[in-house]
Amino acid sequence: MKHLYESCMICPRNCGVNRLSGVNGFCGETSSLRAASAVIHRGEEPPITGAGGSGTIFISGCNLGCSFCQNYQISHNNTAAQKPVQSLGREITSEEFALICAALCAKGAENINIVTGSHAVPAIIKGIEAAKKKNVNIPFLWNSSGYDSVNSLELLKNYIDIFLPDIKTLDCKIAEKYFNAPDYPETAKAAVLKMIDITRQKQRGSDKSKVIIRHLVLPGHLESTRSVLRWFADNAKDRALLSVMTQYTPVNCNSEQLPAAKLPAQGYLSARELDTVLGWLDEYEIDDGFCQELVTGSAWLPDFRRDNPFSSELSVPVWHA
Repeated sequence: MKHLYESCMICPRNCGVNRLSGVNGFCGETSSLRAASAVIHRGEEPPITGAGGSGTIFISGCNLGCSFCQNYQISHNNTAAQKPVQSLGREITSEEFALICAALCAKGAENINIVTGSHAVPAIIKGIEAAKKKNVNIPFLWNSSGYDSVNSLELLKNYIDIFLPDIKTLDCKIAEKYFNAPDYPETAKAAVLKMIDITRQKQRGSDKSKVIIRHLVLPGHLESTRSVLRWFADNAKDRALLSVMTQYTPVNCNSEQLPAAKLPAQGYLSARELDTVLGWLDEYEIDDGFCQELVTGSAWLPDFRRDNPFSSELSVPVWHA
């Protein structure tokens, strides 16, 4: 499977570069798997957090380019600096990945939550295979931006039990401006429908909790949210859960790399905007899922330079690069 990096088409960017030779794809990564942190996370949706917390592994690099990414320290490379700086994290082997999974399992994790791995599917599959040989038998969860290749999801179908994708927007202009991917809407819709199909085949029936679709509401762009809610109601309501997130924070992670990058908003979501979104949930009869309480401020933002990137209330550190 490593040969898939030779002319890389692993994610929808279809870079075509030879990552095996040490060339970076759009994701900023070669064929080596890098990770930044692993924690027992207690801040995910209730079915994912459970009683023991989610065993979350943060993969370095990313195939999107969101201008306000809360995990920018591990997702973005600063290639415009005089001395280019790679995103935080270090290279790990499949054996090390397996040991991290085993350590999370030993700490009581309900699942292994792989964050932002869309650009590293072959290496992650190899790591999961190694983890299962170490008797890591809890569910594996795919936590992604939704910018996933359908072909790569097909490769993952025998390894992933739960999917936690985003649908960030269905507006091509917003996708181009803030996520650096004008094809994001069509790509994410196809990816999410593939995830639903995979879980239905594995379960031989419907288990909505196996696919939880996240949507972050962007202040000042409520029509984008309305389009997402309408699509969910028409295509996924009876087959997946919806998680509406309100935690938009104006973090300009691209300020050095992309000086012209603009943020969707300089402030936070307002109570009035949230009330409007809640009204649409009623209108589209979406009542099975989760809605985050209104969050303002940046105290919750992770800092991956620390052993525990989050507050002690949100997570317990298990491994750090």
